[in-house]
This record gives sequence, C-alpha cells and structure tokens, in this order.
Amino acid sequence: MSAALIELAGIERVFHLGDSEVHALRCLDVSIAAGEYVAVMGPSGSGKSTLLNLLGLLDRPDAGTYRLEGRDVTTLSAEEQARVRSERIGFVFQSFHLVPRLTAAENVALPMILAGIAPTQRAARVAQTLRDYGLEDRAGHRPDQLSGGQRQRVAIARATIMQPAVILADEPTGNLDRATGEEVMRLLEKLNGQGVTLIVVTHDVALGARARRQLLMEDGALQHDTVARREGVGDPCALPT
Repeated sequence: MSAALIELAGIERVFHLGDSEVHALRCLDVSIAAGEYVAVMGPSGSGKSTLLNLLGLLDRPDAGTYRLEGRDVTTLSAEEQARVRSERIGFVFQSFHLVPRLTAAENVALPMILAGIAPTQRAARVAQTLRDYGLEDRAGHRPDQLSGGQRQRVAIARATIMQPAVILADEPTGNLDRATGEEVMRLLEKLNGQGVTLIVVTHDVALGARARRQLLMEDGALQHDTVARREGVGDPCALPT
C-alpha cells in the first residue's frame, strides 16, 4: 500500500453557539494513503463539511494533529497554510465557485497567478489544460456563457492546474443532471487512476459506492470505515453514551 498522504490523529472541532457546544468532529483518527479514492458519507450535520474544510486547510482543529505528506500542517501559519493549499490541494465544489467576471481560461489560471508563476508559463499550461478537458473552444467564455457540465470541467481544470496531491470534491455532481454528473465523475476518477488522491464528500449512496473506500460519519465521529474493518483495524472511537 502507498505511504500515508493524510494522517489525522485525535481531531476535535467544537463550535460554540450561544451557551451550547456543538462537537462537529470528535475523536477522529483517519489515515489516507496516496492514490486512494475515498467517499466521506453521512447525513446532514454528521461532520462531513467540517472534515472537508479541515482537510482543505480552510479551518483548524481545536485538538489533534493533521499531517499532510508527513508535515504537521496544523502548526503552520495562515500564510504557510495558504501556500500548501494552493500547491498541494485541489477543490471541486457543488456550486463551481468560478469568478463570474473572468473567462474560463482566466479562472483556470488563478491558482498559478496566486503561486507567482510567470505569465508565459501560465499561458502554455492553461492552453494545454483546456485542451485536456475539451474546453479549448470555451477559453474566452465567462461562466454564465457555459453549461453546468462545462463549468464543472473548468472547476476541475482549475483544481488540477497546480498538479495537487489530493482533490477534495464536495457534492461535485449536486447541480448537474445525471448524464453530466456521470461525465464529471469519470473525469475525476480518471485523475485518480493517474495517481491523484480523490476524496469525495457526498450524501448520495450511489455516488459514494463508486469509491474504493467509504468513511461513514455520524454526530462528528467516524462510525464505519470499510477499508479499516477489512484490514482488521480496531473500531474507531465510539460515540460517548
């Protein structure tokens, strides 16, 4: 099995709402190997989105450690986390999150601009990436001039332009019809087949079943890990009674 890309140990995340505490993540220990295809599943409020935000360095845990490629990223400054996020993590969202005023090519180029890559190098890589995703004839179109499937392909192109180690996909087919959603999933799975770690957050059982490993979340805790149980690893932390 490949080396661990992601290692979470003792992760806790607590939100304070008025006088009450909400344990969004509790006693979370997860290891994900490089190249894995993992679905994070569970009902609303189970901790899926909080886990995604933490994996994407958009949030910090209240306790525990998160190691990415062997590096404890929980101890990094906000600036250092932003660089890791830019260079090693790709995001694909349900609502695309494209910049409306920018063209497809300009949206794809954004991560490279933020990373300070030279304009000539950017132009060549964007052109090649748009060709790879069948979008070369849409390079000059703004998001409102694209179909849902084209917008998601632009989003995936933007997510992969920096050749990240992991792609985090949050309900990537949620705003797409079934045929277009299937096309998008095949595209993501092709990237996984090329060695990119793919983590899909979904409440869709059929979508989650496509992954080779499913993590089932409930009340902020990991309730079931298909791979962990197959390999004889002990039960994850039980929910407090």
